[in-house]
Amino acid sequence: AITSIAAITLYQSINLMNLSLHTLGITYEALRGVTDVFDDAIHLLRNQSGQRHIAKRMRDILADSKLTTKQGELRVQDAYSLRCSPQVLGASLDTINYVYDIIEKEMNAVTDNPIVFPEREEVISAGNFHGQPLALAMDFLAIAMSEVANISERRLERMVNPALSNGLPPFLVKNPGINSGFMIVQYSAAALVSENKVLAHPASVDSIPSSANQEDHVSMGNHAARKCLEIVDNAYKVVSMELFTALQAVDFQDIKKMSSKTKMIYERIRKQIPLIEDDVVMYQQIHLLESIVKSKDFIQLIA
Repeated sequence: AITSIAAITLYQSINLMNLSLHTLGITYEALRGVTDVFDDAIHLLRNQSGQRHIAKRMRDILADSKLTTKQGELRVQDAYSLRCSPQVLGASLDTINYVYDIIEKEMNAVTDNPIVFPEREEVISAGNFHGQPLALAMDFLAIAMSEVANISERRLERMVNPALSNGLPPFLVKNPGINSGFMIVQYSAAALVSENKVLAHPASVDSIPSSANQEDHVSMGNHAARKCLEIVDNAYKVVSMELFTALQAVDFQDIKKMSSKTKMIYERIRKQIPLIEDDVVMYQQIHLLESIVKSKDFIQLIA
């Protein structure tokens, strides 16, 4: 049961990481971000494989963008949520790869008790059923995916905040005095990020004895896996909200200057979700966008 939930959660985490990178690309264009931070020479010096991979992906996603900037062109450097995105998301990617290895091994493992060794004519009672490897892995993944949502919400906040958005209108509407615009979208994202902070508390540090204290140390791995799945679901919502916001923000730039990869996403989503001119009930668009980015065709589009 733990392995099944863990495998589903891992699969969704991989797709979410890919979505977060493409969303980051559109946010970079909306905020006219400085792309020097993706230079491979920087990441070679850190020698963290996930970080280097994220930087490479971002160079590819933004390769032909005319909206991003170079150091000193508009500013020397961006805030951490943009500038440190390879370091933050790279650490989460390294976690995903570690958890992938654990789950793949578990899927191909014998976890019965007792175990029958017919060639030795022995039956041995042991502990291969114990969920500790998965419990620790899922607690680790929960923290890593919480951070994907955490940094996503910080970028969303920058786009709606006129003090931080590099010239974008307040809350991303043309008439902000009578429209709240994307203010409530940021509220919703912040609420989910806060919820994830509670859910990210490790389950594996707990243990309740049972079976007359024969089973005196348990992994709590099922709790860890289910909590992690909930965190990933929340994170999907947060990144979808960032994408929703970034699409609105980039419409205040020249969309003809978007990179070919981000423009492809823009055109796909704009077929169903238009620019927000006046206040509407946002949850309908948010739910629709989340269903789009989780669809098989969209996952293949950004693969």
